[in-house]
Amino acid sequence: MESSANQSAASPQQWAGQNSWSPISPFQHHHNPISTFQHLTLTSPHHPESSFNHSQLKNTNWSGTCYDSSVYPAKPPSSLPLISNGSLQLQPPPPHPSQINHQSICAPVQQHISDQRLLNGPQSPLQNNSSHNHYTYDDNTNQNQLYSPFQPVGVDSAGFIQNYSSPTSPIQQQPQWTTTTPGTVKHFVPEAVGLSPSSESRYGLDPESLPSAVKVMAEDQAQWEGKVYVSEPPSRLPPLPTTSCTIEDKGSASPFAIRASTYCFPCDAQTTQLSHLPLGALISPLAGVNFGQNSLPDCTESECIAGCGSCGAFMCPAMGWQDCGQRYSCPFCGKLSEVPWQFYQPTKGVEGVRVDKKKRPELSMGSYEVIHSQKGESAVLLLAIDVSVQALRGGHLEFITHQIRTLLASLNGEDEDSLSDVRVGLMTYDSRVHLYDLSPALSRPHMLVITETDELQLPISSGLLVPLKDCVHSVNSVLQLIPQFSPEQTDSSGVPIELPVKAALAIFQALNCPGKLLVFHAAPLIEMGTTQTSSGFFGSSKPKSIFQPSEGAVSLVRDCVRQGCSVHLFHLSQELVGGAWPGHIPYLTGGALNTYNHLQGEMDKERFSADLKRTFAMMDTGFRAELKICVSKDMRVLGCYGLFLPGPNPSSVPMAAVDWRTTLALELEHIRNLDEKKGVVIQTGLSYSTSTGERRTRVHTVVLKCSRHLQDAFRHYQAQTLLTFYSKKMYCAVLERPLQELREELQTQITEALACYRKHCCSASVSAGQLVLPQYLRALPVYINSLRKSEVLLPGLRSSVPQRLQQRCQVLNMDPTSTAIHFYPQLLRLPLTVDSSDPPKLEEAIRCCSASLESEGLYLVNAPLTLLLWVGRQVPTGVLMELFNTSFFYSLPSGEVRESAVGGEAR
Repeated sequence: MESSANQSAASPQQWAGQNSWSPISPFQHHHNPISTFQHLTLTSPHHPESSFNHSQLKNTNWSGTCYDSSVYPAKPPSSLPLISNGSLQLQPPPPHPSQINHQSICAPVQQHISDQRLLNGPQSPLQNNSSHNHYTYDDNTNQNQLYSPFQPVGVDSAGFIQNYSSPTSPIQQQPQWTTTTPGTVKHFVPEAVGLSPSSESRYGLDPESLPSAVKVMAEDQAQWEGKVYVSEPPSRLPPLPTTSCTIEDKGSASPFAIRASTYCFPCDAQTTQLSHLPLGALISPLAGVNFGQNSLPDCTESECIAGCGSCGAFMCPAMGWQDCGQRYSCPFCGKLSEVPWQFYQPTKGVEGVRVDKKKRPELSMGSYEVIHSQKGESAVLLLAIDVSVQALRGGHLEFITHQIRTLLASLNGEDEDSLSDVRVGLMTYDSRVHLYDLSPALSRPHMLVITETDELQLPISSGLLVPLKDCVHSVNSVLQLIPQFSPEQTDSSGVPIELPVKAALAIFQALNCPGKLLVFHAAPLIEMGTTQTSSGFFGSSKPKSIFQPSEGAVSLVRDCVRQGCSVHLFHLSQELVGGAWPGHIPYLTGGALNTYNHLQGEMDKERFSADLKRTFAMMDTGFRAELKICVSKDMRVLGCYGLFLPGPNPSSVPMAAVDWRTTLALELEHIRNLDEKKGVVIQTGLSYSTSTGERRTRVHTVVLKCSRHLQDAFRHYQAQTLLTFYSKKMYCAVLERPLQELREELQTQITEALACYRKHCCSASVSAGQLVLPQYLRALPVYINSLRKSEVLLPGLRSSVPQRLQQRCQVLNMDPTSTAIHFYPQLLRLPLTVDSSDPPKLEEAIRCCSASLESEGLYLVNAPLTLLLWVGRQVPTGVLMELFNTSFFYSLPSGEVRESAVGGEAR
């Protein structure tokens, strides 16, 4: 995207809404400084967080801005926390010059929670003595430490900032960075009275010294460059989700299949509660063969050793063998099971390892797949096209039908990957349903019209779904005639999305097959449930029914899940009636919602073609899936969060369809104390049907160690994993709880967790005002701040209701890699000149903040949902002419957005 320096404020607001960078209100200079100081990031429930408008970041040399929540912008919000490398300090904005007393200066006023009232900190004259405290790195404690001259700061039980200093202690003014001699560490030195702020930044801090998510990712990538992560029990801390690394399975599942929130569980519940961090895992059931892994091993059901007969757990390396291999103990229920005589093999060694362990994937591998003997119906493709008055007058049916015919012709090819055997069906609809008999025996297709749609009954079942190679000519003939249809109905009030879904579900049930339903809808959608769209609703304390599907949609989704019907909706008009949102049914059935503006522009048409091609792919999709979760007998599943309809049992999750992108968050809790020697075992078993009807079960098992020491648990957490876990948990909780309450709960948990680490796990000398961070949680404040300010959790109507609902569903389905880049996008500098003989090489990602943008540069902001192109005002005219066919900067188009595929396919 390109924008000019004098661009209106609306465009940056649009950028923020489409990239999860929340648009926030500008800072006002004419505030009372004392009242302004009360609106810090760590706020009370009755003081909502103030915000900052990106459109206020104006610089004559910039054509656009990006924002890093860890760095103060030119005019920072009073609510933004100042996060320093290894330390979190709260810094207020400077008061208006007319309000500054040059004899004294106000320090950050700490919030003290007492009887639900905010008390301002005392003021006293500034002391001239400086505080020389060091920025050091302690290898023994794996933490970054920042010793600050601020007053002692602590965190009370509610998670808010509390002032523990003496009422008569002096108030420190804002510090600035200074370096004593070359090669020495930097110090904090307070400013002298009346001096201007530091030249390094407005607040006297070097932005490069603040914690950087980009630096953390680059360090992890450099650490694992060219190395192999061996996943063996007990699993050690893996590379970050954003790090490309070769994975070798040696008895524990790949972190891309199961990624634990911490790789060292506390042994007791009291320690877990003290840490204020969750215990759980991120589960991607169909992942595990990416990032350099070998193909997943498989075995037939008859050759595989059966699992536990008591709890139903699958065989895995964590089973303990006894009596020379005649029995084994299950780590999930603790019971003993007899080994069938045909599978008996003796054990060897002190540990009792079976002699055939390396020959059996269920005994030696953390991930494997079981092929079952039974085989069901293969998956089908059913196309439902809207032929209502609005669709026929829209003029885009010809383009849609042409794209469908092109894809069907490619599927009917003669290459090895041909899907010519897949069964295909076709129907059209307005207020009625038109079915087509595509039997090869007929000279031409027959149309069957169903007028009674309330209780829909099929006139026939044969001929509605036919192998593509036998009906490709019949389908093409119907698709060519659809744009020439004459409207049979004059009613333009709209068509409910449930109508084509009910008709398709009846076809799937009659033939007892799973598959994908592709709905191409152009008519206005009739309201499906009671919703509200006012900003007051988002800010109220009522449950957020705006996120909840209607009862009719939930009932229809349950039927689709049982049948394995995945709905993919292509909504062409973007016109909603009464606030209805059509995405609940597609997303809850493993499908997706793709919206377009009547396919008017070339960008919309390109995106439609890419979305359609991706939807037609069926080889990487599992249908009629059910995920079973087993954990050690001393733990239990507390909750499972993701894009599905929750059931009564969180350890069993049915889904209509699942692919390699689908990721769920699992939360665990203690039943009793864990045995430090045995550790923790987590197993997932996904039973599903392939596109050819083959029934399979994919098993992932991970073994984790546990410890009685709280510090061990903190050292094995990773910020990107916690970000993904909290995003899924909080986005699921918006169905029932107010947004402000969720934001405060998230803020409180992270604040108390960091305070707990500082109090109980820091062995080095720590100054009173210091908040230390574990090594792998340095970027956590940046990530959590981005999550709290995301479009889904922000109160108020900062984006449209459909955008908020769709972003919630998209994030709920993301894997950890895409989630981390979504909340902190990659900012890449593009080369201005490229040698034709060498391919262009992108530089490493830089910090996603306005200070990183230079007026003479080109930058690409890469996120899973959107790509943004930032053009500097002083870019050479030759580059502008080559890229945009214009030499005038202000003639560049602004505000255009090219959306990419969820899950990072466009990266």
